[in-house]
Amino acid sequence: MGFFEERKGGGAAVALDEIEISILRTLTVQLLELIGPGIPEDADPLAALFAEGPSEPPSDPALARLFPDAYGSPDGAAEEGVDPAETVERSAEFRRYTENDLRARKRDDALAVVRSLDGLTPGGDGVAVLELTGELPLRWLGALNDLRLTIAARLEITEDEQGAALVGLPDEDPRKPIVMAYHWLTGLQESLIETL
Repeated sequence: MGFFEERKGGGAAVALDEIEISILRTLTVQLLELIGPGIPEDADPLAALFAEGPSEPPSDPALARLFPDAYGSPDGAAEEGVDPAETVERSAEFRRYTENDLRARKRDDALAVVRSLDGLTPGGDGVAVLELTGELPLRWLGALNDLRLTIAARLEITEDEQGAALVGLPDEDPRKPIVMAYHWLTGLQESLIETL
């Protein structure tokens, strides 16, 4: 499995085989489905500009990881001597005015990944070289991070050590393929950061 390297002239490049392209595309499409649709393109632009987002945190653990409370949990606030009700109120207000934009950015990042992958044509050896320039490296970085956070939530990984411990799962464990994808995405993300 390939990792990003510096591209001559700037940006980053990675060689991906057909299976890697398929895995990345499938995971990213699933991420798009999880994030959900945005404001319709034919919506009134002024109304869209002032549209309020949700005030409640998502119930899905993966979405809660992608869209965390800005002011932490009420339990954590109480431990720090802060009024939990005030923390909930501040988080709700912050979420209401920022989550739509954050969802749009995450959606745009994921769409950039899908479009990049769709533009690849593997050669006779089944490998294609993906070259990222301009804003694409940052879009990919955002989407790779979102994919990792989503998978980590599904695997209940909250610390790096937990992810490392899952590598030793037996092959018959149904979590094994997604654990391997998680570590591959981690390597892709780290190599892209180093390249940039």
